[in-house]
Formats: sequence, C-alpha cells, structure tokens
Amino acid sequence: MKSVLPLFVFIDACGWEIIKHDPFARELAPLRRRLTSVFGYSSACVPSILSGAWPDQHHNWCYFVYDPPHSPFRSLRPLRWLPRRVTSRRIFRRWLSRFVKVQLKFRGYFDLYNIPFRHIALFDFTEKKNPLAPGGMNRGANIFDFLGIHGIPYHVSNPARSEADNLAALTAQIRAEAIDFAFLYWPYLDGLLHRVGNQSLEIPAKLRQYERWLEQLLPEARSHYADVRLYVFGDHGMANCDRLLDLKARLEALELRFGRDYVAVYDSTLARFWFLNPAARDPIVRCLETIPEGRILPDDELKALRAWFPDGYFGQLIFLVQEGVLIVPSHMGERPIRAMHGYHPTDPQSYAAFLTNQAELPDDLGALPDIYRLMVRDAEIAHTQNRLAGAPVRGATRSSVPLAAGMAATLARRLQCS
Repeated sequence: MKSVLPLFVFIDACGWEIIKHDPFARELAPLRRRLTSVFGYSSACVPSILSGAWPDQHHNWCYFVYDPPHSPFRSLRPLRWLPRRVTSRRIFRRWLSRFVKVQLKFRGYFDLYNIPFRHIALFDFTEKKNPLAPGGMNRGANIFDFLGIHGIPYHVSNPARSEADNLAALTAQIRAEAIDFAFLYWPYLDGLLHRVGNQSLEIPAKLRQYERWLEQLLPEARSHYADVRLYVFGDHGMANCDRLLDLKARLEALELRFGRDYVAVYDSTLARFWFLNPAARDPIVRCLETIPEGRILPDDELKALRAWFPDGYFGQLIFLVQEGVLIVPSHMGERPIRAMHGYHPTDPQSYAAFLTNQAELPDDLGALPDIYRLMVRDAEIAHTQNRLAGAPVRGATRSSVPLAAGMAATLARRLQCS
C-alpha cells in the first residue's frame, strides 16, 4: 500500500450556484468553497487551472483570432461555394472539424464552429497544443510539465475517451499503485447544461451519477493508498439564456465592410473587433454604445481581469453582454442554446465550485489559478511520502511516465525560455 494519493476531479461547468443547494458529494467532500472563475471560456479557464497563470500570462484565451499570415485554413476557402444549408449544419461542421484537426496535427480541443468559409482564411486558431499534456501551454509550463520534471508518476484523463472509460483507466492505475497524482476530467455536465439549462431535472440526475462513480472510486483508492486527498471542482457555472441578441445584424447595417474595414469574432457572449481601417472604429463604438444588453470593456477593466493584451492579438475592442444574453447567430452557432457561460466573472453563475474531504484549505485558494499551487503541494507530499514508504513505481504508461534525468533537464531549459 502507498501512503498518499491526491485525487483531483475536474467536472466541467460545476458551478457554485449549481451545487450550493444540492447535496452533491456532501458526505464524500464536505468542505466547500466558491472560487472566482477566469474571464473567458473553458479555453481560458482550463489552462489557468493547469498552470496557475492568468490569460495575460499563458496566452490561452479565446480560440479564433484575426491573423491572416498564420491562418492554417486557406485550403477551406473553396467550401464557401457550398450551399449554406449544408455548411451551417452542425453535423457537417463536426465531421469537418475532426478531419481538419487530424490534417493540421492539432493536439488540443478544436472545432470550426460557425466561422464562415468565405472569411476563414482571416483567422488562426490558438489552441494547437493539448493543455492536458506536458508542453501544452501557449506560454509557460503546466502541472504536467512540473510532474514530469520532478519524476512524479501521474494519471491524466484523455479527453478523446468517454467519462466512464477515463474512470476505468484511472481505477486500473490505482490498483497497480503506479501513480502519485491523479487528474480525472469529466466534461459532459457542460454539454448537458448548454442543452437543457441549469434548472432541468437532468442536472441533479447527472450529479447523482458522478456521486455514484466517486463512491465506487474512493473505496478502491483507499484500499491502495492510506490517505486519499479528494478535490472536486469546476471551472465556471452556466446561466440560462432568456434574451437573444443579433449583434451581427446591427454591425452589418453600418456602411462598413467586413474584411476591408474591420474584422470581428462573434463569440457567444463576447464580440471582439480588429480595425483594418482606423475610421471604422468610431461608428462601431457608437453602434455598440446603443446596445443595452452589453458594454465595451475598458482597458483598465481588462487589465484587472488579467485578459488585456496590449498588442490587440485577441481583439482591439471587446464587447461583453450581460449574464443571460446570448449572441445569436454568432460564429459559435446559428441557433439558440438553453444556457451559456463566458460572462463577467462577478456574475452569479460564473463562480466555480470547489469541494474536498480535507479538513483545511489554504487561505489563498480563492480563484481558479490557485488550484495549481494545491496540486503542486500535494504532488510533492505524495511523491515524498510514497518513496519514504518504499512503495515501488510500477506500470508506467503514456499517462504515467516520469522523465529521465536528461529529458527533465532539457525540458526545464525549454520552459525557462518559453
């Protein structure tokens, strides 16, 4: 038997408002805390959890950016001649996204969403690497770099596999006593909330399923590890969308041309603008200022949110809608969905939940990036105590491989330069 196993269970969209009145995991993880999320979508939240950095540090924020010289999508422009009834269908976009991801050798999450093919060569995609792997950040290191450099064997979920399959893979690693750290990722709650909203009876039913899985996993872990440190957390909540905003139509009514005067990415809750013609800025600003459902974020506020990029890489102007408003149609989708996230971090549904079976938590655990320090602390404790107990490290796999000393030194030098 090994001494310690830190078990970090990440449930996408496990928001504070969603679980604060629900009995979810109260017996398994009775200590609960509300965490401030990161401004942006999961593309920003997940890297912040894994690195302890903020978007202005790791440069993983929104997916699509205006960057024609580096666009990998030029070969897709001929698809603009296909009928819109075909190219706007979600099943077509999903299939094509899978094909393009393989062709471009992207390792992270990738989706073409609803970017028009006539404009797609204007854009680059920012998550080409997998944040759940060593070297997966746009800038800096993540927890898996740390674990590798320090020779700490670990397990991490594979997003391409189902939740049940990832649970089974972790259980096998635990039975082999092959790891000193575990990161289990369950993403399906997020998709369910998008589809049915945060008041549907399907949400507590999904939470009960997660409870049952945890109730199976913990006794198994405790039969192989004397101290199982359980941490269950989300990255944001989910707000029901009761108001729809056709922002794109408002901008297209101006005497400006997309691709000549300006470029925009219409996310679900954000609109991000780049000005190709400086004279286009004033009419766009005046138009946005007449829209009561949202507001332009000033630079000082973006700096406070740690999402200000002085080079305008993610947008030279950022427009954010109020909680509960959905920009539709957008570059994320043609049709409304029931719920969305990506609002201001101080909006009620933006806060994330954090649950644990530990009697105490660090006082400075208040926001998503703070989870990283907790992972580092417990990984070091587990690795030290497990070695002192004389437990052998067995069953090295792709998800549990300490780097050799030479490789660790090479990786450390690379990360210092990144």
